[in-house]
Amino acid sequence: MDPVGADPSAPPGPLTHLSLPDSSEARPQSGADGRSLPGSWTRSASEPSAVLREGVRRCLRQQCEQTVRILHAKVAQKSYGNEKRFFCPPPCVYLAGPGWRVKPVPGQAHQSGETGPLVCGYMGLDGASGSAAETQKLNFEEQPDSREFSCAKTLYISDADKRKHFRLVLRLMLRGGRELGTFHSRLIKVISKPSQKKQSLKNTDLCISSGSKVSLFNRLRSQTVSTRYLSVEDGDFVASARQWAAFTLHLADEHCSQGDFPPREGYVRYGSLVQLVCTVTGITLPPMIIRKVAKQCALLDVDEPISQLHKCAFQFTGDHPGGGGTYLCLATEKVVQFQASPCPKEANRALLNDSSCWTIIGTESVEFSFSTSLACTREPVTPVPLISTLELSGGGDVATLELHGENFHAGLKVWFGDVEAETMYRSPRSLVCVVPDVAVFGSDWRWLRTPITVPVSLVRTDGLFYPSAFSFTYTPEYSARPGTPGPPAAPAADADALLESIHHEFTRTNFHLFIQT
Repeated sequence: MDPVGADPSAPPGPLTHLSLPDSSEARPQSGADGRSLPGSWTRSASEPSAVLREGVRRCLRQQCEQTVRILHAKVAQKSYGNEKRFFCPPPCVYLAGPGWRVKPVPGQAHQSGETGPLVCGYMGLDGASGSAAETQKLNFEEQPDSREFSCAKTLYISDADKRKHFRLVLRLMLRGGRELGTFHSRLIKVISKPSQKKQSLKNTDLCISSGSKVSLFNRLRSQTVSTRYLSVEDGDFVASARQWAAFTLHLADEHCSQGDFPPREGYVRYGSLVQLVCTVTGITLPPMIIRKVAKQCALLDVDEPISQLHKCAFQFTGDHPGGGGTYLCLATEKVVQFQASPCPKEANRALLNDSSCWTIIGTESVEFSFSTSLACTREPVTPVPLISTLELSGGGDVATLELHGENFHAGLKVWFGDVEAETMYRSPRSLVCVVPDVAVFGSDWRWLRTPITVPVSLVRTDGLFYPSAFSFTYTPEYSARPGTPGPPAAPAADADALLESIHHEFTRTNFHLFIQT
């Protein structure tokens, strides 16, 4: 039913609304320094400039982001006395994204004669003095996939450091000495040595769960210089001496086809059927049975939980009874199968060689994405805000969206596509914004039957652009276009009921949140 006094031919009102009441309570609150206070709405003094909006649109269209990815182990073994137990696998840094090759905007230009942003880095432990002895310089080299890569091979933690956890600190510098930013890894747990005791699920700190990320490495004769890491190059599994890959360890089901992983929660035990999936390429190894290794023998009757830095072996399925089985093995840089021999003294053991004994360790990674193509600033890009979840409140005429994550501050604005939203800073882990009116994304929004999806991103006050993996989808309520033939005067009862249910559902909730993969 139309409101009293309304023009029946007028189009329906918007499903969402961006305006706030014109009162002092709705106006942005600022401190003496002009910065917005926690818990206050912030908005540009005027509408976003056409230049900024066009810049955001260009960033979204051209995908000119720059990504810093830090890859490291979950645990680190402490060094004692004069020994140096370097972190294994070594922490790696990848620089990816076309933005690293985009020319800087005016005001960011390099000195004459310089071409392109040359990046170098320094990595150390948080809380360290930052001296040359405690940090390692990183020189990046370009990979075949256009990513820049470097790793810190000589980092360690001494017994003088009494912490149980620490983070890695990465400082990136551009040519000319300008600091790009300081980036931190995830927390790393310090252990004295791999646990040799039977693991219990009462202490899960060191257990490895299904769906977690792991790295595998092999050391011939326990020599550090012979360390090789399971990796993927040109679509093939290899044993690399310089780069390692993270793999998702899935509990597999022998009744499922390869690559199909039904959700199976829990910790991985020896004797389980597992599958390794490369986190970058998605390439998988066939399903294998993971076995515990002791004194270069595969233990066939052990079912205890797997622990960090344990020695293990991977047995291929389909072996004939009575044989020792075939195992995942390395031959220099190749990954092959090794035919094990039955142990003559113990039937529940299989004799392996050095090359088929792997050390397993959990891994973590953190990615920071940004774009400097809009910003005319020499300030560091950090702290880079990271969005973890979105929470929608309301619907219909007014809706708000809360962003949960880390590294938030009052100088950030939430953008829906190329539209800035009213933003309120709550805490370093929470931002709240008003969902923009869907009408700003198209003049025909009232008559659309298909959803409108826009990316969610953050923009700093100086124009620094932070993309995210999240998007927001409007689902407009269906309305007939004015002047078009209407439905029959007496529609069928089932069709009328269907339209009514669709109308009710779209009116009740017309937003959806998605993570783009």
